[in-house]
Amino acid sequence: MLTKLGLLWIAACLAQAAAASPTQQPSSVPQAKPPTQADPELAAKLLKVKRIYVEAFGDDKDSKQLQAMVINALSESKRFIVTENREKADAVLKGRAIEKTSQEFHALGEGAAASVAAGSHHSSVSGSTVAGTGSVSGSSSGGFSAKGMAAGDSVASTETVNDARLAVRLVASDGDVIWSTTQESKGAKYKGASADVADKIVERLLRDLDRLESTPRQ
Repeated sequence: MLTKLGLLWIAACLAQAAAASPTQQPSSVPQAKPPTQADPELAAKLLKVKRIYVEAFGDDKDSKQLQAMVINALSESKRFIVTENREKADAVLKGRAIEKTSQEFHALGEGAAASVAAGSHHSSVSGSTVAGTGSVSGSSSGGFSAKGMAAGDSVASTETVNDARLAVRLVASDGDVIWSTTQESKGAKYKGASADVADKIVERLLRDLDRLESTPRQ
């Protein structure tokens, strides 16, 4: 049996061991940074936009075509009213368009060839003698023929590729830039580059508006 002194000694040893052991600290997990929030004032202005005036992107033919495509995409969205009266607009869509046309050359060639050759030769000699006289006759024949044929085909074509790039900004009536984006198209397969980049502009605007509407207001 342990004496009282022994029990005290064991208790002292346990206390000393507990004091020497480092205290387990909870591991610190780095907190993810909150996503960048849109400026509340600008977001409120953007959500109120219903009527848009689209300013000319340039005086050249391509810029006017892009402007027409953007107006068409905004109208088809059914969310905005496109107006030609600048004074009635809630915001003005401004931008600069760059459209480039390039030519790509494609060539494809293939060919085939065939030949046939044949040859033959024949010879014979015969003779006879009677009483010191005789005759000798012989014949020889030969032949050779060859045929050759070749065919080739090549196809060359030139393809026109349109590249469009459009940088736009939406400006509120008080002059504040409330939204901006840059989109580009490298020749859409089923529609022109102008129509493709115009659709991308409007789709991005609608996505950003949906995101703002789903964000709780403080």
